[in-house]
Amino acid sequence: MLRILLFLFLFITLVVSTIAGGGYWVYKNKLHMPIALSEDVHHMVEPNTTLRTVAINLMDKKLLNYPTALLWVNLARWQKKAHKIKAGEYLINVGITPQQLLDKMIAGKTVKYKLTIPEGWNFKQVLAAIRKHPKLIQTLDDNDTIMAKLGFANQHPEGRFYPDTYIFTSKTTDVALLKRAYKMMQSKLAAAWKKRDDNLPLKTPYQALILASIIEKETAAAVERPLIGGVFTRRLKKGMLLQTDPTVIYALSEAYDGKIYKRDLRIDSPYNTYRYKGLPPTPIAMPGIAAIEAALHPSEGTTLYFVAKGNQGYHYFSSNLKEHDCAVIKYLLTKHSSSYKRWCRKRPSCQACRS
Repeated sequence: MLRILLFLFLFITLVVSTIAGGGYWVYKNKLHMPIALSEDVHHMVEPNTTLRTVAINLMDKKLLNYPTALLWVNLARWQKKAHKIKAGEYLINVGITPQQLLDKMIAGKTVKYKLTIPEGWNFKQVLAAIRKHPKLIQTLDDNDTIMAKLGFANQHPEGRFYPDTYIFTSKTTDVALLKRAYKMMQSKLAAAWKKRDDNLPLKTPYQALILASIIEKETAAAVERPLIGGVFTRRLKKGMLLQTDPTVIYALSEAYDGKIYKRDLRIDSPYNTYRYKGLPPTPIAMPGIAAIEAALHPSEGTTLYFVAKGNQGYHYFSSNLKEHDCAVIKYLLTKHSSSYKRWCRKRPSCQACRS
């Protein structure tokens, strides 16, 4: 009797082992063998889609056969993960296995896209880049209603969107991306405004945004931003004209051909800081955080003027008009060296002439 019981036990053990081994073989070969693909495939999982429906869709695309799909679904249910699948666009790449695909969908590792808004871009450039992006859903069709669609009907769009690289998934709308950029700018500006220097000639965060946009367009050199911020701050306090070329260029818009002529400095526009005192009515570009910080923490000093040093990428700063005139002749009229020498011969104490 004992021998019979021992025999039955060994027989049952062998059967169970065989079944288990067969099950493992099926699992190993069905779920851990690469999906037959000749190239990468993108697959969309719509919101509220069940794993069973996903499996059916994958079978329709010949990405899974029936036995594999059945095992795929049952395994996820057995692991109690079938309800954790995330909606979105997935990359099914060559070499991926059904198990890896399941893990990817449960983790929500969807395909990501990006759009970069560079510092110094104006709103027209931002909008053009958004409209060209092939993965953004386009819903904006009228410039005059864009801010209304964002929920800020009475605001001018210029300067309102933080320059950064934005990562997003498929089916993201242009409005959704702009809202993110808008909220980011609001957050950055509000935080910087709280820590601003005392005695600034700026009454609101929006004025700081306007000044920051001018600083952004005046220089790309990080070391110069606070210096330029200092010049404009002192000019505003003294009631002087800002006389900054980027505001005139903004006023000229499409008429700007790469050069500013004397006639341009006389155009009647609230953005012409050669004619109208104070800040222009709106920002002229999207400033980055460094330009915002420069507007709120300008360098101390006495400089009131600056001029570009030709193609050097930097500026010469002056505290008085005579020195500034020397610097203009030196750096902007380099072809007329004799004029520069005659001018500076009369001003031996001028720092620009001596440098």
